[in-house]
Amino acid sequence: MPVPEASAHHQLLREAVREGGALALEHARKGILAWRKDDDTPVTEADLAVDHLLKQRLQAAEPDYGWLSEETEDDETRLQTERQWLVDPIDGTRAYIKGRPHYAVVGALIEDGRPISGVIYNPATDQLFEAEAGKGAFLNGARIHVTTQEAVEGCRMLGASDMFRHPAWPQKWPEMHVEQRNSIAYRAALVAAGEFDAMLVMNWKNDWDLAAADLIVHEAGGQMTTHTGDALRYNARDPRHRSVVAAGPELYKALNARIGQIVLPG
Repeated sequence: MPVPEASAHHQLLREAVREGGALALEHARKGILAWRKDDDTPVTEADLAVDHLLKQRLQAAEPDYGWLSEETEDDETRLQTERQWLVDPIDGTRAYIKGRPHYAVVGALIEDGRPISGVIYNPATDQLFEAEAGKGAFLNGARIHVTTQEAVEGCRMLGASDMFRHPAWPQKWPEMHVEQRNSIAYRAALVAAGEFDAMLVMNWKNDWDLAAADLIVHEAGGQMTTHTGDALRYNARDPRHRSVVAAGPELYKALNARIGQIVLPG
């Protein structure tokens, strides 16, 4: 099946995100300058440079669209706009600082609370994941699909291994192959591409971590929701989400049956 022709806004997003990835690599080659933000999370000179580049490229082309980024002070005028750009200039900053290839430049376009265009680019591995609503999901131009794994036992899971060993779970997890990636968006993209069967996060994440990945997973035939099964809605006043799970449809059902009734602290 041929790759569908991309819309103008998706082409713009793809080009900007790819350019942002090239800039991140350039900063890494020169030497990474990093420090701590007020919330004690790491940030680098590259995060800010890529954020500036993406804002220039995207808002210059579409000045009426709202803007929400991890590295830009929130402007709530976005709540009155018809569409919004959601951006994480470097998702997985800790991996980026350590020279690990588990980070990504991420962008999405939102309409009515849902992503209509999404791009996740890992410049270290030159993997570009993308999707537009209703057109399928692609990795470097090739169509991708989630796996057909049905059982939790034996699945390839992306998540923190200590989370699955935590004594608070109502039932012990079966044997799984568990790996971790710093970038939430990259984890979900790997599930969409069938390289892993599922991902699970049981702590707070933000719109910019999830929106592009949400669209790519769904367009690859999978499901991505909160752990309780609620759809993820974007561009709310509070852009945070309490949890996220992504998997192919049958494994998603099995995971939801296991964790869907768990109540997390606020």
